[in-house]
Amino acid sequence: MIVVEGVFRITDFAKARPAMEEMVHASRAEPGCIDYAYAIDLLDPQLIRVSERWSDREALTVHLASDHIRRWRGLWPEIGVSDRQLRLYDAEPEPF
Repeated sequence: MIVVEGVFRITDFAKARPAMEEMVHASRAEPGCIDYAYAIDLLDPQLIRVSERWSDREALTVHLASDHIRRWRGLWPEIGVSDRQLRLYDAEPEPF
């Protein structure tokens, strides 16, 4: 299993939210997606936490080449995405 976790900042959450919802729905529908989520940090509402779990690297590679991720990344200048920090981990699937 592949785990991706990290953060990014946005300056315009109202404009970003519909695109973020589209990303979550489309990503969760992809083969190999176990979980895909964004969360607003309670103490810093411009900080978005990212949590993804994929069955394998191939599923993640397909995700990264998808139309919905291209659209999402195309919006970044408009919604003020910055300070993006993501980490990828190989993990054992549950239970462990």
